Amino acid sequence: MRARLLEIGGRRLPFLRWSAIRMLVGSRNLTREWQVGDGREEALAAYVVENAQEGDAADVIRVIDEFCYQRSIMMNVGDEKGAILDEAIRAANAALVLECGTYCGYSALRLSQQLAPGGRVVSIEYAPANAAIARQILEYAGVADRVVVVEGHLSDGGATAAALEAERGVVPGSVDAVFLDHAKEFYLPDLMLMVERGWLHAGSVVVADNVRWPGAPAYRAFMQEQQGGAWHTVEHETHVEYQTLIKDLVLVSEYRP
Repeated sequence: MRARLLEIGGRRLPFLRWSAIRMLVGSRNLTREWQVGDGREEALAAYVVENAQEGDAADVIRVIDEFCYQRSIMMNVGDEKGAILDEAIRAANAALVLECGTYCGYSALRLSQQLAPGGRVVSIEYAPANAAIARQILEYAGVADRVVVVEGHLSDGGATAAALEAERGVVPGSVDAVFLDHAKEFYLPDLMLMVERGWLHAGSVVVADNVRWPGAPAYRAFMQEQQGGAWHTVEHETHVEYQTLIKDLVLVSEYRP
């Protein structure tokens, strides 16, 4: 059995590997290109093809986690927070999930496994290089019929939103769940756009990653202000992906207009 973590008494040991430090050092490149800059995204795609069973999404998820623990940490949601995401999507019985921030497709893979029968994921990715890697991994995992990757972003003046409505079936009342994992400063404005365009319905669920680190303070403050009103939020204490030194928050919010 491959050990992914050092443990004492069944508990994870705190650690911060070189690949995590390298990602922090490359933060300027991350905010510009949305890749770390050391080739780890391309290496992940190659590792999946070399080590995962083609057409087996669960095995691809396992292999991506293995890569992130043993090779290079990635800025995807990871296994610890991924379990929170899984439960939220499953509980919502989601037929249409809108994801903001595809990166290399890991969370889209997880989302695809929790959909209601016949469901689909529409995932928006700003960086074309990431979109290409994600499509390769999703195709290899056998979920390309359930996940579409759309290049763009919702804060582009309406072009991406209009394309989603015209081409992807994102129409008023259609979105059952949303996963926010893109630029943190856009969490709140992009959510407001979804509300204004009427895409959500009573009971729609929004999951937001990295609310503590690197942080989405405006989004968190909004959800706290709306508690008991239009939104009901549960805050999940967790850790930044694939390590245990840096704490994080995942917010799961139900829309109650």
